[in-house]
Amino acid sequence: MISPLAVVHKGAKLAENVTVEPFAVIDDNVVIGEGTIIHPHAIIKSGARIGKNCQIFPGAIIATVPQDLKFNGEDTTVEIGDGTVVREYATINRGTKASYKTVIGKNCLIMVYAHIGHDCIIGDNVIISGYCGLAGHVEIEDWVILEGYSGVQPFIKIGAHAFCAGDSKVRKNVPPYVKCAREPLSFIGINSIGLTRRGFSGETIKQIEDTYRLLYVKGSSINNAIKMIEAEIPDSKERKHIIDFIQKSENGIMKGPVRVKESA
Repeated sequence: MISPLAVVHKGAKLAENVTVEPFAVIDDNVVIGEGTIIHPHAIIKSGARIGKNCQIFPGAIIATVPQDLKFNGEDTTVEIGDGTVVREYATINRGTKASYKTVIGKNCLIMVYAHIGHDCIIGDNVIISGYCGLAGHVEIEDWVILEGYSGVQPFIKIGAHAFCAGDSKVRKNVPPYVKCAREPLSFIGINSIGLTRRGFSGETIKQIEDTYRLLYVKGSSINNAIKMIEAEIPDSKERKHIIDFIQKSENGIMKGPVRVKESA
């Protein structure tokens, strides 16, 4: 299932039913799992670890060296989970000595021309839309959707089930379960459609809404808002996730709703 027109280094480790189409290039020190398809003109560089039943589309480049001046040739990797799809001309860089790996979880979709920088950690079922750019050290939890042309600066974290609208400039951490948009990036509500599709109950979604009402709408400081949340919102794994995320956000979290002044 390897085209004679492909270039595959003898040191690469491919499962028996991997498909490598014409003009694809696979370097030494690459591991590719069962059922994965490497489409024409894809380039898989040394250090790639690609799981089962993935697809790497034409022109995608996996595991190139980091675009980081501190990188000094360390032995680092890109790890891609089972079922993930990397579309045309997307680029994914290896890690640096900061973490020694860049990780993309299972069943993700990385769309055309997206870039994922060094040491990024991306969870499962994440969608990175076309022309998005993730700088180094970005962390994205499970089920996040990042719409097209969005950019995420270094060391930013985006919480699970968040939805970032197209052309978002993500300079602050985005808490879980929310929708965000505008410039500067701000809270515009709960990702209720996504949560419903993923099986969250109406009661749980309402509790998440009430939590963010106390955080963003009441106008209190972060510390006071957390005290109110702990006092007024019943304990749950979602409440704990939100509070833990906020308390660990050294870079701060995005702003609350932007209030547009009416013209005279």
